[in-house]
Amino acid sequence: MHESSSVSELAKQLKSELNRYSVDEKLPSSRALVERFRVSPVTVSRALAQLSAEGLVVTRPGAGAYKAAPRAAAPVGDTSWQEVALSADSATEPVPRAVDASGVLMTLAAPPPGVIEFNGGYLHQNLQPTAAMAAALARAGRRPGAWNRPPVDGLPELRSWFARGIGGAITAAEVLVTAGGQSALTTALRALAPPGAPVLVESPTYPGMLAIARAAGLRPVPVPVDRDGVRPHLLAQAFKATGARLFVCQPLFQNPTGAVLSAERRPEVLRIAREAGAFVIEDDFVRRLVHEDAGPLPRPLATDDPDGVVVHVCSLTKATSPSLRIGCLAARGSVLERLRAIQVVDHLFVPGPLQEATLELVGSPAWPRHLRTVAGELRHRRDTMTTALTAQVPQLTLPHIPAGGYHLWVRLPDGTDERRLVDGALRAGVAVAPGSPYFAAESPAPYIRLSFVAVAGTAEITEGVRRLRAACDELLPGRARLD
Repeated sequence: MHESSSVSELAKQLKSELNRYSVDEKLPSSRALVERFRVSPVTVSRALAQLSAEGLVVTRPGAGAYKAAPRAAAPVGDTSWQEVALSADSATEPVPRAVDASGVLMTLAAPPPGVIEFNGGYLHQNLQPTAAMAAALARAGRRPGAWNRPPVDGLPELRSWFARGIGGAITAAEVLVTAGGQSALTTALRALAPPGAPVLVESPTYPGMLAIARAAGLRPVPVPVDRDGVRPHLLAQAFKATGARLFVCQPLFQNPTGAVLSAERRPEVLRIAREAGAFVIEDDFVRRLVHEDAGPLPRPLATDDPDGVVVHVCSLTKATSPSLRIGCLAARGSVLERLRAIQVVDHLFVPGPLQEATLELVGSPAWPRHLRTVAGELRHRRDTMTTALTAQVPQLTLPHIPAGGYHLWVRLPDGTDERRLVDGALRAGVAVAPGSPYFAAESPAPYIRLSFVAVAGTAEITEGVRRLRAACDELLPGRARLD
């Protein structure tokens, strides 16, 4: 075995040899393992640590590593009683307590080997600012006080940075740092609506938000969107019909449609919500994933809201890495104290080193370079996918081609079995997201969502579309396919 061999390879080799040892028998010394396998002492140390974590060996400081005693078999219990306990109150609950996480998991689950990932929601590793994040984390860890308890609202410098990014009259005092956008949405929904209450949502919308709402005991009520965002007259009707006091929207490059709330509708949405005595949660999740050809972006709704109607949510996770879970909540008025209280009760605070690393990252010259690089790459990938879909699968319809975000919302022909197509695509080697989880009620038509951000590059996009075409041909062969 050569020096370049991985820790996992050495651990696997040692594991296979453990059968030759009796319990509590000493393994060869680290020096002997280094000489035998021709690896570094660090590799040996990490391999033994891995076996120790698996309970296969026991390391004793100054004495070496020994084969561990096998773990006693866990007693077999009967957990069937839990089914009754978990559903005991279902008859009196306005919304079931069972949580459907399938809409979230479909963007988190890694596809099988060899499958092209058109259902991912995070930057591929080759688009992430890995070197800049690593350098930022290293610098942050050395900052004085970095490992102490941070302020519960977040580091003042980071709150100020978020406030400047939102713009308008938002100040650092009106910003709370959160552990990513999902955490911020969870806090906002819990703060702004009691269990059993209706909450107006765009239709279609982000499945993760629907899951949060239902987990909090809320009743999502859909309000249709078109390419100019939510339709104001339908929003007004929904407020009147339901008595809702909360509306959740994504005004910029909406997920999944890619729609942008038009300049004409922006003041209408705020007026309608204010007259209903309702809050608007603005999920500004993708502002930093704008495409190169987007042009000037509309400001966040929060900048045009002096009355505290809008609770603003944003995150850096989509534009960096799934593990950089940093976001913010911004709000004005007494609602800020309620948001703060729930944030503290649920999470205490966001880890200080992660906040410090975020400050190091966004303050470095690498940050604007990264955003420019991603903007150009996203435009190139979007164009590659739309061109391939139009040429190879013309039966599919693209209602809107966005200038931001990381996916396309694809309309399937009437009568297409959405689930069968998704399953057929997976068999063909490409994972796509079904459209139905994006609707709070029945889906009005079959859709799929295709992401172009989680793949390695345009070659995978072209190949993925070819595989999707094969799945479409298999589902409805000949002239009848998809028409």
